[in-house]
Amino acid sequence: MNPARTAPSSPAPAATAPKSASSAPRGPGRRGSVGPVGLVLAGGVSVQFGGALAVSLMPRAGALGVVTLRLVVAAVVLLLVCRPRLRGHSRADWGTVVVFGITMAAMNGLFYQAVDRIPLGLAVTMEVLGPLALSVLASRRAVNLVWAGLALAGVFLLGGGGFGDLNAAGVAFALSAGAMWAAYIVFSARTGRRFPQADGLALAMGVAAVLFVPLGVAESGTKLLVPTTLGLGAGVAMLSSVLPYTLELLALRRLPASTFAILMSLEPAIAATAGFLVLGQSLTPTQAVAIALVIAASMGAVRTQTRRAAPLVQPEA
Repeated sequence: MNPARTAPSSPAPAATAPKSASSAPRGPGRRGSVGPVGLVLAGGVSVQFGGALAVSLMPRAGALGVVTLRLVVAAVVLLLVCRPRLRGHSRADWGTVVVFGITMAAMNGLFYQAVDRIPLGLAVTMEVLGPLALSVLASRRAVNLVWAGLALAGVFLLGGGGFGDLNAAGVAFALSAGAMWAAYIVFSARTGRRFPQADGLALAMGVAAVLFVPLGVAESGTKLLVPTTLGLGAGVAMLSSVLPYTLELLALRRLPASTFAILMSLEPAIAATAGFLVLGQSLTPTQAVAIALVIAASMGAVRTQTRRAAPLVQPEA
């Protein structure tokens, strides 16, 4: 989530690989891979700069208000574009999409609570630990102890041995968002198997938006209706959800799943860059090394998993 991942941002770093990638060529030539790689990187930049814009919007609308605006706008756009069929689904289908929506709402809410308290790059790095842990546990190979060790070393460096320099609530929210991201990966895959194309994602986004509207209204009230706030919230939704989803969907037609997952592992670095450029959030050398360790662990887990078998899950967002 990635700013928490709603739409195809959602690709998770270590454990995900979008469904459409399964039919992609397994070994694109160097020239052919430049285009889709560029699209994925552009999607990642869009997500993280959308997150930075969201942080700058929080003084106007509050963290819960920003999440509400993002989810509502993204839901409206996806529902209009996908026009999912409402009839012909079983009770189990609807149960899956509702749980997916609840997970999406929790992931976004927790993540934005985190970035309201700690720097964006550090929040994304901690959030990545959820998908990374899922990937390591699913693989069950001894080499993954190395990747887990690297990740733990990164977390230790981020906390300076005890997280004394970071807001404790922010750290807790970021780690909880990571757990929700891991759950999001699982239910995204299940939803993708039950609903065609992006229909399940659009419906789940609608569920998430409906759940969050009361929270956003309770926190921000009529502030959400201020034209400037609405416009900035729409910008967050487009940058963090709609645009990345479109770019990644195009890229995954030609990009192998393993390459996509490795590119997603770079998100903490992109988030740190966005935080520095937009919000003036600089990193200490120790924090930069910590982020590098988590990225290396994520990439290593992805490579181990893709050598062993097909990717674990297929996110829709």
